Amino acid sequence: MKNQYQKTIRACFASYIVQAIVNNFVPLLFLTFQSSYHIPLSRITMLVTINFGLQLLVDLASVGFVDRIGYRASMVLAHALAAAGLALLAVLPEAMPDPFMGILLAVAVYAVGGGLLEVLVSPVVEACPSDHKEQAMSLLHSFYCWGHVGVVLISTLFFALLGIGHWRMLALAWALVPLGNMIAFLRAPMPPLMEEGQRGMTLGELARQKTFWAFLLMMLCAGASEQGVSQWASTFAENGLGVSKAAGDLAGPMAFAVLMGTSRAIYGKYGERLNLDRFMAGSALLCTASYLVVSLVPSPVVGLAGCAVCGLSVGIMWPGTFSKAAAGLPRGGTAMFALMALAGDLGCSSGPTLVGMVSSALGDDLKRGILAGVVFPVLLLAGLRLSGKLKRMEQ
Repeated sequence: MKNQYQKTIRACFASYIVQAIVNNFVPLLFLTFQSSYHIPLSRITMLVTINFGLQLLVDLASVGFVDRIGYRASMVLAHALAAAGLALLAVLPEAMPDPFMGILLAVAVYAVGGGLLEVLVSPVVEACPSDHKEQAMSLLHSFYCWGHVGVVLISTLFFALLGIGHWRMLALAWALVPLGNMIAFLRAPMPPLMEEGQRGMTLGELARQKTFWAFLLMMLCAGASEQGVSQWASTFAENGLGVSKAAGDLAGPMAFAVLMGTSRAIYGKYGERLNLDRFMAGSALLCTASYLVVSLVPSPVVGLAGCAVCGLSVGIMWPGTFSKAAAGLPRGGTAMFALMALAGDLGCSSGPTLVGMVSSALGDDLKRGILAGVVFPVLLLAGLRLSGKLKRMEQ
């Protein structure tokens, strides 16, 4: 029974590699866009906002159509849009009078695919037969990190060998990944998300659950804590150390992603021996400390080390919150996962947007922008304690 869904699980793991490409390839080109097309930092920030903002809207809209058209068709559509957006990124900036609008349109197309993936992948893995759901969820989300590492490493090698001017070729190459995984989902079996005779909770039923609101707060803060540093790590490394783009990408976002993936892989392997609530609380405290180190310590090298430690600290936040919600609200269904993804994407948008806006307002000072983002891990810790208190009250 379990073995027949191995193809599905592997395709879901690959889907998070697609998600990593969608979220992390363009940030590697921020300075390139700034210099080649003379796009100011305030407009560059809009690319992050639009990407995660559209993913947020798709999360909300998916409540109304995913169950109608089915999970397989939705998966295929998500991958097709991700591939199309990456391919358009190579074409539209030169084809349109305003290159920024071309980039923005391409980002908008793949953002819709990314938003769908965020809604679909976790509940499909949760529905596949498994003895350790929390560990499977953490392992699933670790593939986002390894995808992030792959995007940075392969892109850096490509730029070093062929030059940053050939980035359009790489965008087309990355588009082949979602295209291939789309074919995999056409063949993989799709598990039933509810037991026979059961139905998922409606939006009204979810809204009446106090623990659901605590989980939403945690998801928002998980996304913001992660992306608040991740989206700006490359720029921080290049500007802070004055190093080359290749060194900046390796020292910034790749180190962040490696440690984030390590954290998720550790829980994926040893999760049955660890208390999830304590692991998440410790991670939130470590994340708070890392934000303070990045923003307040004057040494750029120590600041970069803080960026890397931030990756380690945020690893469990997103999958851990998903697991807590799935266990605490077992009938949550598509509506719950969609709204959880919506909250996460709202965090992914608001975290780097807050950092970018504060930085821009204070003379492009990224350190001060990152200091403003410390509010998110603090609020996640508060949400974790609130969810535990509400659970005890219900019992």
